[in-house]
Amino acid sequence: MAGSSLWVVQLASLLAVGFVLGSVEASQGDVDPHYRTCVKECQSTAIIGSNIISHCQSPENDSIPAGNSWYTQEPLYTQWKQLNCMTDCRYYCMMQREEERQSGGLSPVKYHGKWPFIRVSVFQEPLSAALSALNLLMHFTGWLSFFLLVNYRLPVRPQTKRTYYEYTGLWHIYAILSMNAWFWSSIFHTRDIDLTEKLDYSSAVALLGYSLILSLLRTFNVKDEATRVMFAAPILAFVTTHILYLNFYALDYGWNMKVCIAMGVVQLLAWAIWAGVTRHPSRLKLWMVVFGGALAMLLEVYDFPPYKGYADAHSLWHASTIPLTYLWWSFIKDDAEFRTSTVVKKAK
Repeated sequence: MAGSSLWVVQLASLLAVGFVLGSVEASQGDVDPHYRTCVKECQSTAIIGSNIISHCQSPENDSIPAGNSWYTQEPLYTQWKQLNCMTDCRYYCMMQREEERQSGGLSPVKYHGKWPFIRVSVFQEPLSAALSALNLLMHFTGWLSFFLLVNYRLPVRPQTKRTYYEYTGLWHIYAILSMNAWFWSSIFHTRDIDLTEKLDYSSAVALLGYSLILSLLRTFNVKDEATRVMFAAPILAFVTTHILYLNFYALDYGWNMKVCIAMGVVQLLAWAIWAGVTRHPSRLKLWMVVFGGALAMLLEVYDFPPYKGYADAHSLWHASTIPLTYLWWSFIKDDAEFRTSTVVKKAK
């Protein structure tokens, strides 16, 4: 297993170099003067080439004066269903500018931190939205099978009726955070507004932070509640501070990527080292998740433009996590069976 551990360390180093270099580059598209002029003219005239932006012809758009009463503004459900004036202008100006760049032999660039995607109905990133929903479904089915296993198939403590598996409650919390993160991911990729963006980023950070805590508690076999609090407290404090920073100070994409990749790398290393030294019967599944997760993370770091306007590196990362989620919950269930069997044998 020493060679396998070395490979994980090398992958971690590659990730570290990648996110440091990748976070330096800013979005080029939205600072392009041609793009900025197009958006400004669109909001004034409601016309981009042959496209007429209907939302910009309505008083119910971004230009509503701040002093207007709430009842004169567009209802929230309508704002969600229909793209407003600024969003439409940005989209059509982006596509027009990309056509001009392509005809000039230039490669695509990002606009407002995102690649130029082709919309499908209300879905701004249809492939990523669909794959996020599939990840949500995989976590739900994985958690449901885990719940049925520990509560109805494995023996429970006769006095308290609680499970013998010491990490049951922690995995339930993990499942809730995972489903919450993928829910907001699917919403964000469907409709990118300030609120959904912050909810998506905050949920992802919360999940990564909790996953880091859980990885340390399981790999160090921490069972005492006081010791668990000592492990979790500093990480919870950092994650909470980071989420507050993103929401109320600055949504710094580069810094957030560094934080997320760092937390991901640390927990991958923790699981990899533990898999190398433990005698766990399902360590092969854990190795597959660790290696697959490290390779999938490279898609988040070494980004590339969307193929045919739909599939970019981020959407492929969403696709890669679907089989990894199945394997991960399979390992969790095996771990529950293994620890329950061990504890029951000791009790006898």
